[in-house]
Amino acid sequence: MVNLIKNEWMKIFRRPGTYVMITILILSTLLVGIVSKYQEKGPGAADKNWVQTLKEENDALKKQMEQSRSKVEKQYYKKEIVINNYRIQHNLPPKETKYHVWSFVKDASDLIILTGLFTIIVAAGIVASEFNWGTIKLLLIRPINRTKILLSKYFTVILFALFMLAILFAFSAALGAVLFGMPNQSVPYLNYYNGKVTEQNIVIHLLIYYGLNSIKMMMLVTMAFMISTVFRNSSLAIGLSLFLLFTGDQFTALLALKFSWAKFILFANTDLMQYIEGTPLVDGMTMTFSIIMLIIYFIIFHFLSFFVFNKRDVAS
Repeated sequence: MVNLIKNEWMKIFRRPGTYVMITILILSTLLVGIVSKYQEKGPGAADKNWVQTLKEENDALKKQMEQSRSKVEKQYYKKEIVINNYRIQHNLPPKETKYHVWSFVKDASDLIILTGLFTIIVAAGIVASEFNWGTIKLLLIRPINRTKILLSKYFTVILFALFMLAILFAFSAALGAVLFGMPNQSVPYLNYYNGKVTEQNIVIHLLIYYGLNSIKMMMLVTMAFMISTVFRNSSLAIGLSLFLLFTGDQFTALLALKFSWAKFILFANTDLMQYIEGTPLVDGMTMTFSIIMLIIYFIIFHFLSFFVFNKRDVAS
C-alpha cells in the first residue's frame, strides 16, 4: 500500500500543473497579506473603562434581541452578551485592536476554498486519467487487488489536500508574522458553545477552525473521486464538484427556509462551525446528527466507487 501511495504521489508531482497550483496558492496568500497590510489601521487607545463599556454594550444588545424576530440574530446577540459577561467576570479586556499574525491566519482561511478547488482537480483526474490514457491496464495486471489500488489513489488525494492546507497555514503564519508581528500579549480565544464560554489557545483554535472549515472540501473531493471512478470522466467530476463547491450552500439555505427535510442534504451538514459559533441551519439539527449524515454520505460515495471499480471490465 505504501509503495502504491508513493507511486501515485510521484505521478502528481511529475505534472507541471501541480507546481502551478502551489504557486497560485502562495501568491494568493501573499496578495491577501498585501491587501490586509494596506488596509491595516494602527492600534487604538486602550479603553480604561472597558467594563462599563461592555455593560452598556450588553444593555444595547438586550434591547436589540427583544426587538429582533430573527432566530439567527437573537442567537448572535445572546452569544455576544455571554462573552461580554465572561470578560467582565474574569477580568479579560476585549482583544487588542492591533492586527497581528493570528488575525491574518484566520482571515487567510478563506483561501481553503482555493485548496479545495485544486484538490478536486487532482481527485477528478487520478482515476479517470488512467482510463483515458489506457494505463489502467498496466495497474491491474499487477498482483494487487483492485481495492488496494483504488484505496491508494484516494489516500494520495487526501494527503495532497492536507499538504495544500499545511502550505496555506504555514505560509500565512510566516507571512503574518513578517507583515503584522506577534500579539503584544498572550490573549486566549473565548470559545462560545452551547451557551457556555471556555478559554482556548489561539493556535489550537485556528487548527480546529481550519479543520472544521475543510470538511466541505473533503466531502466534495470524495464526491469528485467517486464521479471520476464511476463515470471515468474527469470533466464531469470537476464541473459538478466545483459547481456544488460554490453554490451548494446557497441552494441548501434557500430550501431550508421552507422545507425541514433540507437538513438531510449534504451541504446542510458540512459546516460544523454552525454548532460552535453560529446557529443550526434547520431547527432540531445537532452536531451528532450532522456527523452521522456526513458518515452516511462518505460511505455511499465510497461504496459506489469501490463497487463499480471492482466490477468494471477494463479489458476492452
